[in-house]
Amino acid sequence: LVELMIAVAIVGILAAIAYPAYDDSVRKGRRAQAKADLVELAQRAERFYTLNNTYAGFWGSVPSGDKRSPRTGNAFYLLERSSGDTDANAFTLSATPTGAQVADSGCGTLSINQAGVRSISGSMEPARCW
Repeated sequence: LVELMIAVAIVGILAAIAYPAYDDSVRKGRRAQAKADLVELAQRAERFYTLNNTYAGFWGSVPSGDKRSPRTGNAFYLLERSSGDTDANAFTLSATPTGAQVADSGCGTLSINQAGVRSISGSMEPARCW
């Protein structure tokens, strides 16, 4: 009986250490997908600008299914153009955490603008989130 209690205690300690590390890894994976989706949208905005000489109207041309991350399954980030769809010379695209990803408060909302400047709304260093 003592051996069983020791084994249960060891399993409990290992689980207490492993679960937070696993949870953090899952959050980082979701964040990586949102970053990739933001960069892809920024590239699409640049292509739109190349063809139309304006960013105005770009966001309206993006299908609604592409305004979330990931595009299938549960959304963990909502993608948006911060300045609406009227600014002709600039854009800022943001990925706002939603659902279970809200717990990623250290990074918070991820953003990228037309110059490629990347920022966050959280308390961590932007380089750690991007």
